[in-house]
Amino acid sequence: MVELGRTGLRVSRLGLGLASLGGMFAAVPEQQAIATIDRAWELGIRLFDTAPIYGYGLSEQRAGLALRGRPRNAFVLCSKVGRLIEPGGPDIQPIWADPPPGLGPRLDYSYAAVLRSFEESLTRMGIDRIDVLHIHDPELDFVTASTEAYRALTELRDRGTIKALSLGVNHADIAARFVRATGRGPDCILLAGRYTLLDQSGADDLLPLCRDLGIPVLAAGVFHGGALTTPALAPRIERLRTLCRRYGVPLLAAAVQFPLGHPAVPAVVVGARSPQEITEVAQLLHCEIPAELWAALEREELIPARAATG
Repeated sequence: MVELGRTGLRVSRLGLGLASLGGMFAAVPEQQAIATIDRAWELGIRLFDTAPIYGYGLSEQRAGLALRGRPRNAFVLCSKVGRLIEPGGPDIQPIWADPPPGLGPRLDYSYAAVLRSFEESLTRMGIDRIDVLHIHDPELDFVTASTEAYRALTELRDRGTIKALSLGVNHADIAARFVRATGRGPDCILLAGRYTLLDQSGADDLLPLCRDLGIPVLAAGVFHGGALTTPALAPRIERLRTLCRRYGVPLLAAAVQFPLGHPAVPAVVVGARSPQEITEVAQLLHCEIPAELWAALEREELIPARAATG
């Protein structure tokens, strides 16, 4: 367990993202979803990240079924605001395989909508507290997200209702802009797909900024939606695969462990849709990786030099 910046929270180095268990791209049976969270718990995972948009409430419901009987101070629960789930919600995302009939998301970062979203998430999960609340995809309405949503979450945090105000983003430049626009900025950031073996754009500006300000960054999307698990599709993947093979290291182990080498990154969040998948990822976290591999990746300019990441 490691400290999550100055939030007072402690998280496992590996977190479980629950988008897949909400039916992202393919339906997951409820018992399988619960079994996956149960297995993550057995493996020592104590960081769980969900959102209202994930299966239009389905992921949050399943998070509640699996977690609400456990000691509340033993895990860190994250969810998001920025979309309300309601009858006829118009902002449909076709990636969800089996959402509840008649419901859809509606984008809304207003003060009132954020507070409503938070309360509805608690109700769906049946859990009395969300520890980390992310403003989800703030680039979709940056002005409102950085003013009204930020004000609502600041009040929740200052009252002690949540422990940390955060961002859930796919774009590092948007997160850096948000930090600068809001002064004190978020307490932490969930960054998907922008500090990985394939894409290190987060290191250009956001990660140095967060390191200097003491804002921890949770690295997600480290497998790039499975791109690293399929046969090589690009020269960069093939170069990574070749070097990892040379040093006897599974490519996916390097993918999971790479972000943790940055001082701003205390934990990695991964998705899984079965107990077997999360077991395999947890094993990758403990795979021994020789320093020579990281040095070789640096020489080939596949990852930043350690001097650049602090």
